[in-house]
This record gives sequence, structure tokens and C-alpha cells, in this order.
Amino acid sequence: MKFVDSITIAIRSLFANKLRSSLTMLGIIIGVGAVITLMSLGRGAQETITATFQELGTNVVYVQPRNPDAPGLVGLSPAFNTPTLTIADAEAIADVRSVLGTAPTNENFAEVAYGEDSSVAVIHGSTPGYLRILSHTIASGEFISDRNVATRDEVIVLGAKVAKDLFGDKEAVGLKVRIKGKQFTVIGVLNPKGGAFFGFSMDDIVIVPITTYQTRLFAQKTATGEDAVQSISVQVASSDAIEDVKEEIERILRRRHRLAEDEENNFAIFTQEQALGVFQQITGIFTIFLGALASISLVVGGIGIMNIMLVSVTERTREIGIRKAVGAKRRDILLQFLLEAATLSFVGGGIGIIGGWLLAKLISQIEAGGITLNAVVSPDIVILAVSVSIGIGLISGIYPAMRAARLNPIDALRYE
Repeated sequence: MKFVDSITIAIRSLFANKLRSSLTMLGIIIGVGAVITLMSLGRGAQETITATFQELGTNVVYVQPRNPDAPGLVGLSPAFNTPTLTIADAEAIADVRSVLGTAPTNENFAEVAYGEDSSVAVIHGSTPGYLRILSHTIASGEFISDRNVATRDEVIVLGAKVAKDLFGDKEAVGLKVRIKGKQFTVIGVLNPKGGAFFGFSMDDIVIVPITTYQTRLFAQKTATGEDAVQSISVQVASSDAIEDVKEEIERILRRRHRLAEDEENNFAIFTQEQALGVFQQITGIFTIFLGALASISLVVGGIGIMNIMLVSVTERTREIGIRKAVGAKRRDILLQFLLEAATLSFVGGGIGIIGGWLLAKLISQIEAGGITLNAVVSPDIVILAVSVSIGIGLISGIYPAMRAARLNPIDALRYE
């Protein structure tokens, strides 16, 4: 029997039981749609983080406290390390050759209020170098100055979204906002930057002088009793000088922290590319997890196909006997039922692709807390979903097809 004839027979058989075929395909449709939607969201999160890092500026090295006794990324978590960096460390690093500037930074979450309005923001305590190194620009007013840092002024620069939430279209510069019961004078508003990390936009930040942050908002001390710094961003003159700068920073900090030769660093130094790599690894695992979770629906859909094909074999036992009696070979019967299973998967997969793509695009239009997660439906995700769905269809159809092919024609003709 020709392959085309087998396809025709398979399609006719499926159309003869439209409702049953549609319900069977539903599992595959939901499975493929879920795989495409969830993996697209994961891929979108990955690209959002990548774009955010690209916006943070080039040739930047980051220094953070590290717990040498904690493994891997755990050692960088504030929950597991002891603060070790200070503003004096940042000033020493600023004197390194090829370093254009440093921005010691502390951060925490807090509610910023104006009158009856409020907005949850990421509070950054930093220095004037923050503006240039982190590639922000001023929309109105001015940024914090060295004088503000030296005198611990209660002044604040608002991110674009925070300013919008609190003041709308009204000019914010010169007005006062409240943080933890203290009044801060708005001296500037940043231009929108976009990008997001873990649910917070880069426009959700506000910046205060780091000395004000340390003494009046969130006090944190090192083991020696100095005001602690959570991270230091270091801008390097060129990418060629990054490795030399990292070595010099390590030498300076080891000396300043009085570490013995056999002691591990109580700080970590990494580049923007390394930081991006870590986040991409995390989001990659997250994407795979979402895909695996959605694939459960595909397995359920495959079980549905196997079930309905077994029913079909039982219902068409006499038909199989007649076909064998008039000369159909085992491979013809096997091919027919495999094609029926594959057709169910292929059609269901096609509908699932369209549904998943539409759902991903719909989610991309939803704004939650000022953040839009752009789902990225890439060809590899579509190919993976379709390949898995067809594969599951074929695997699910093998047993029913082999059962049909092995039927004895005489017994099949006697079947009632």
C-alpha cells in the first residue's frame, strides 16, 4: 500500500470520530501550548536580564563580600556572609591605575511616601560615581554630590517610575518624601532606563548618599566596627585592563583586610560578563524546569492517544481482518495506526503552537507593577515542542499498532 493511501485512510478514520479525536488531541494541544508559553516566558526573562546588564555600562568590575566557608554562590548571599567592605576600600580601589571611578553601594527595600501616595522602591545608598558607572542620566534636577555624602544630607534622587507613582506629572524636585519616618528632599529625577531584576524595574530605584543610608536608614557594621558597604562597582578604562585591575584590587583588599597567605579571600571580584553568566545559568535552569513541568501535559496527552488507539483497534478488529484477508501486510496495518497516532499529535501540536504563541504574546502585553515580561517564542522552542509531541504520539501508537498488526485474520473476521 502506498504511503499516501495510508495517510488518507488514517485521516478518514479520525474524521469518522470527530469528537473523540478532538478530545484526544486536547491533551497534546494543552501540552504543546504550555511548553511554548512557559519556555517562552523563561527565555524572555533571560533576555530581559541580559539587556539589563548591557544597560549597566561597559568595562565594569564588581566587588562583593564573600563568606569563604560557604560554597559557590551561597557565599555571596548577604544571608551567609559577614560584611567586609567599606568606603575606604572603594577609595583605595579608585587609586588603581586604569580605574576611572568607583561606586560603593548599599541597597534595601523600603516604602517611599508622599502625602497619601506611596511606592515600594529599592533604596540605593551610593556616591556621585554611581550615575556614570551605572549609566543613568538625570531628567531633572541634579545627582547627589560629594558634599551631600560628606555631610550626610537627607536628599534623594528618584527613579522614573517612583517619581511617576508619587507625583504623576508634577515636578518632584524640591518636594519632600518620607522613608522610615524621615524626610528626604528630592534633588533629582532619573530618566527611564528599563530592564528588571526579579520583579523590580531599574526605574524602581531611589538613590541617597551612602553615608546617609548607613547612619540614618539601614545601619550595618563590619567585624571591625566600620560602616559596611554591600558592593563596589569599579569602572575600568578598557576591557584589556580588566584582568590587571582585578589582580591589583585583590592585592589591595587582601592587604587592607590583613589576610594571611593561606587565608581565602573574604571578598569576590567578578566582571559584568561573569555576573551575566551566573544570571543566565539561573534563568536557563528556570526555563528548563518550566519546560519539564509543562511536558507533564504532553505525557498525559500521549497516554490519551494510546488509550484511544487501543479502543480503535478493538472497534476495527473485523476491518483489520478483512484488510489482511485481501492482501494487506503487517507493515501496512502497523503503518496505518502509527500514522493515525502521529496525525493526532501533529494536528494537536500545530494548534498548540498557535495557542501557545498567542498566549505568550498576550502575557507580554500585561504590565505587573510597572514591569512587562516579554515572552520570546524562538524557533528552537517550537521545534522542540513539536518534535516531542510527534515523538510521544508515535511512541503512544506503537503498542496499539503492533497489536493490530499481529491480529490473526481468521480470528479478526470472527470477532463480534
